[in-house]
Amino acid sequence: MAGPGEQVARLQRAMGPFLVMTVICSVLGLPIAIWLNLRLLSQHMLQTQASEINRIIDEMRSFYGSDVVGRVLQTVDPVTVSHNYRDVPGAIPIPATLSIELGKRISAYDGSVKYRFLSDLPFKGREPYQLDSFEQDALSRLRADPTHPITEVSGSLFDQQVRMAVPVVMGQVCVTCHNLHPDSLKRDWKVGDVRGIQEISVAQPIAANILSFKFLLSYFILASAAGLMAIALQRRQARLIQGMNRELAEINDFLAGISTKLARYLSPQIYKKIFHGRKDAAITTERKKLTIFFSDIKDFTAIAERLQPEDLTALLNEYFTEMSAIALQHGATVDKFFGDAILAFFGDPETKGVEEDARSCLRMAVDMQRRLEQLNLKWRKRGIDQPFSARMGINTGFCNVGNFGSDARMDYTIIGTEANLAARLQTIAEPGGICLSYETYALVRDLVRAMPLKPITIKGIAREIVPYAVEGFVGELAERSRVISENVTGLDLFLDLDALGEDATERARRRLTEALAALDVRAKRTLAD
Repeated sequence: MAGPGEQVARLQRAMGPFLVMTVICSVLGLPIAIWLNLRLLSQHMLQTQASEINRIIDEMRSFYGSDVVGRVLQTVDPVTVSHNYRDVPGAIPIPATLSIELGKRISAYDGSVKYRFLSDLPFKGREPYQLDSFEQDALSRLRADPTHPITEVSGSLFDQQVRMAVPVVMGQVCVTCHNLHPDSLKRDWKVGDVRGIQEISVAQPIAANILSFKFLLSYFILASAAGLMAIALQRRQARLIQGMNRELAEINDFLAGISTKLARYLSPQIYKKIFHGRKDAAITTERKKLTIFFSDIKDFTAIAERLQPEDLTALLNEYFTEMSAIALQHGATVDKFFGDAILAFFGDPETKGVEEDARSCLRMAVDMQRRLEQLNLKWRKRGIDQPFSARMGINTGFCNVGNFGSDARMDYTIIGTEANLAARLQTIAEPGGICLSYETYALVRDLVRAMPLKPITIKGIAREIVPYAVEGFVGELAERSRVISENVTGLDLFLDLDALGEDATERARRRLTEALAALDVRAKRTLAD
């Protein structure tokens, strides 16, 4: 069964040609559909107009044949012109009557065009006709300005109607007739007066032309179908992608958990370089000048025999945790813990230069010794009478550093006699002390006071090695290491000058003064005895 990634890829491959064809059809189809619809609409409108004109002409011809020619042929009397021509044998209609009668015939059909001849001053005896508001307004406005026809558009979106009113202007013949005719309601007509209006109404329902838009409607139907299909495909793809994102999130969470666990087995610097892609997990080594740190707990075997395994494990883990935090703070690469010992170095994978690496290593060692004194005070309060006392050795020299092992399993570590020398220096350091090689001492001599010890030899190094035991600190290290600690039977002293406040300093001075006075009294008694 295809996975989500393969399904998304298959959908993308299918959607590519589909979207291209959809875009091409959308771009080309719309103007083609509009052109076809306009052509069809034009044909339909022309056909409608031709049909209406044909109907109007038929009505005019029919009226002319029956009410004009027919009446002339039927009479033997002289032909006359009258508004009530039907009541007079041999009479034919005057122009106004002709217009009225034609309007009745043209408007009698349910066609799109209607015509009426209207006036507010009809001859006596004509059928009454009530003018609506549009006709009254049009008549009033045209008498004021007969040069501009009046138009009104009404109806709904689906059934619109246009009404146009044009003036019926009096000519000389019309003026003479109306002013002398006994049925005329007005006898002072002048040439150019507006007697009435001719109203032409044209209705054009949208429904009648809806089929003229069949190509455009077909285009929209196809475009909608294509759009709905594209939306469906997009939603399916979105669901697949959401599923992939959920799987990726689960995988990322799993990998994050694994990487967090693996980080505890690697130095933070190496871990970051590997997981950021800046270092390969390959068997490669380099030769670099490093500053190596080695520490060990004095009489750890005896301490282990006195403590229960659970207490020893908790104590050792707390010690390693605190020391590792200090090492990381100073930029050390913690190589390994073995037993109660710590091996760390400066200079790889990151370095600040040989001198600054050595100085950072010394600062780290000082902070570790100070923190161990604080831990010892806490542990003694927990009932551990003889906590840890660490010896530390520091050496600077060239080592092979990198990945050692096999393709299946490897360790990032250092190899070389310089690392062995750091371990040897640790063995000759005093408990709670720091021992330096000359190479390291030369780089940090402005920070420490050190005493040279008896030269030693070590396998792999032809020359004699002069160790330097750190006796005190100067400069910044002297300010940093202001801790006084002593623990023997009957004496448990821990004095951290940096941690003392003003009130605590005065209290400590008072208690120490009392202690000195008590020691003086005891010394005098001893001398007297």
